[in-house]
Amino acid sequence: MQQSDFRFSCPLRVRWAEVDPQSIVFNGHYLNYADVGITEYFRALRQASDNPDILGSDFFAVRTVLDYQAPAMFDDLLDIHVRIARLGNSSLQFLLGIYRGQELLVRGEIVYVHADMATRRPQPIGAAFRDAILRYEATAPEDASRS
Repeated sequence: MQQSDFRFSCPLRVRWAEVDPQSIVFNGHYLNYADVGITEYFRALRQASDNPDILGSDFFAVRTVLDYQAPAMFDDLLDIHVRIARLGNSSLQFLLGIYRGQELLVRGEIVYVHADMATRRPQPIGAAFRDAILRYEATAPEDASRS
């Protein structure tokens, strides 16, 4: 996983409340960092699109995986790198890299399912959203909607 694989990243500074007595980030906070990165990714995608309503309904996380490589410490400036690596009929897979400078600290994967807000049932990802992702990403996601 290289930083050049990602078009999008956002900075995040480790706060005192996120570390344990050894000044190391408590592992559960990395999911919060991933959530911040994905939220900012969606914001950037909207801004890059000519259609601010591309998201439509909502997404629900159904799978999260984090692989810890090295710890982040209090006051570290991190870069949360995010990209969509796989795009299915109703789901998408985010890949994440949390870096301190050039050092990869955490790699992750989060799978979201696109769902209707009222029924909370999966529904197909809209063409406008799919097209916006394909235009935005530096590395084209795998098209899993055909499998």
